[in-house]
Amino acid sequence: MNDSPAPVSETPSASRSVSENLMSSLLQYAGLLGVLALLVLIFSMMSQNFLSQQTLITIANHIPDLTVIAVGMTLVLIIGGIDLSVGSLLALSSAVLGVLMVNYGWPLWAAVPICLGVGAFCGVLNGVISVKAGIPSFIVTLGMLEMARGSAYLMTDSQTKYIGSSIEWIGVPMKGLAFSPAFLLSLVIVFVGQYLLTRTVFGRYCIAIGTNVEAVRMSGIRTAPYSITVFTISGLMCGLAGIMQTSRLSTADPNAAVGLELAAIAACVIGGTSLMGGRGSVINTFFGVLIIAVLQTGLAQVGASDPIKRVITGAVIIVAVLLDAARQRWKRRG
Repeated sequence: MNDSPAPVSETPSASRSVSENLMSSLLQYAGLLGVLALLVLIFSMMSQNFLSQQTLITIANHIPDLTVIAVGMTLVLIIGGIDLSVGSLLALSSAVLGVLMVNYGWPLWAAVPICLGVGAFCGVLNGVISVKAGIPSFIVTLGMLEMARGSAYLMTDSQTKYIGSSIEWIGVPMKGLAFSPAFLLSLVIVFVGQYLLTRTVFGRYCIAIGTNVEAVRMSGIRTAPYSITVFTISGLMCGLAGIMQTSRLSTADPNAAVGLELAAIAACVIGGTSLMGGRGSVINTFFGVLIIAVLQTGLAQVGASDPIKRVITGAVIIVAVLLDAARQRWKRRG
């Protein structure tokens, strides 16, 4: 059966719907930018060193791994799933990279495809088991979280693998630009992800699956390939994030990225992605990443303890969810 959507003639009501959606998107962008600007202003008043070029550059060059993982997480949440294994998959991919380069002397160009392949393969497993066996992705990816972390420890003998200068250049700011190749690549991933979601049939079907999967199936569309592909993309992003974090730290650490899945989900939620599926934006998720990064950096500069940072970050996430729920109720009434 042909999965291509039938052409639809434009009507006045359709035009109004497009205009309303555009206005809603602009309001979301404005709101997230406003929150970001407010945080910058507050921390600038609390710390004289916050609003400096060095701080902003440091933030930019520390977020590429979280950014690309959050892109994959956005797609997973949009189809109504969740991926709790992303932090462990990052650690496993990084461990594979470290072992190949340190223990076996592989060059970077040869080790990178294997690293990406490991992440993508684990993503395929998550998708196939969840979709084909009908097991909630929460359970499947929770199991993968433990398996991947354990595999990372086994591969490295629970030891950090120092790689050094052969990979550092990916995470080091380029001369004359102040940004690292990893950061620039993460921006490309964000824009590609947004295009995939909003300008392709694949993206429209992902949103439809998250909105009402049964209705999509009854229309004759096979949903399994799309869902499995989304989990594969998430796994691939974990492999890429593993390379980015390894380049920033110059080491492959099996303890890396513990709890990163929570930060990725938080970025998505702050950006307005629904945990129930059917709604989200990659660009908004990137704003969520920036808000989390600014919040954590600002709290660190003003001397907040780690428990305080956790409490405040959690409170911000809850407020974001409450505001989004209120906005949706207002939209339905309107």
